[in-house]
Formats: sequence, structure tokens, C-alpha cells
Amino acid sequence: MDPERAQELLARERARIEQALGSVRKANPHGAANDPEPGERDSEDLYQDEFDAGQVTDLTEQLAAVERAEARLAAGTYGLSVESGQAIPDERLEALPAAELTTDEERARGS
Repeated sequence: MDPERAQELLARERARIEQALGSVRKANPHGAANDPEPGERDSEDLYQDEFDAGQVTDLTEQLAAVERAEARLAAGTYGLSVESGQAIPDERLEALPAAELTTDEERARGS
């Protein structure tokens, strides 16, 4: 894949993730540290807090994957599997810019 195209895809993915993180954090600005004890609030609020925490975890992991992809791009290894060194098809990178494995390797891992 062309490095400029890869950089564009990664920048777009980073912006998407950072916007989503901002939205989740804006919805719950105080975080778990300032939350009342369980039983002091409706169970729906507790569910939402747990859901939001899970979203933050997922988005943080996605952001870390983008950062690793950016490092691979800088090192000249973007588009190569981190496991086998095989080329990751451009179509996969277009759909999942931070892909670290080929589809066969991903399937073999059970992910």
C-alpha cells in the first residue's frame, strides 16, 4: 500500500476512535472514582457505567493498535503481518487500517 494512503487511513481511524472516546467520556465526565456506592442509584445507571467503561477499554485498545500501525508505517513494515511477515492485502488494510495479521492468521487465532 502507498505510504501516503496508509497515513491517511490511519489518521482517519485515529480521529474516529478519539471522537468516540471523547463522546463516551463526555457522557460520564466524573468516571468511576466519583460514583456513588451501588444501591444509591438505579441499576440502569450502573449498567450504563459498566457499558461505558467497556467501551473506553475497547476504544483504548483500538487506539493502541493504531499507534502500533503508525510505528510500523514509520519503520517501513506497515502492511506486513507482525506474526509471519506476509503481506496483508490492501483491501484488508482499507477496511481495517490497523490490521496486524492476515485474515488466515486471524482465523487461526480464533479472533
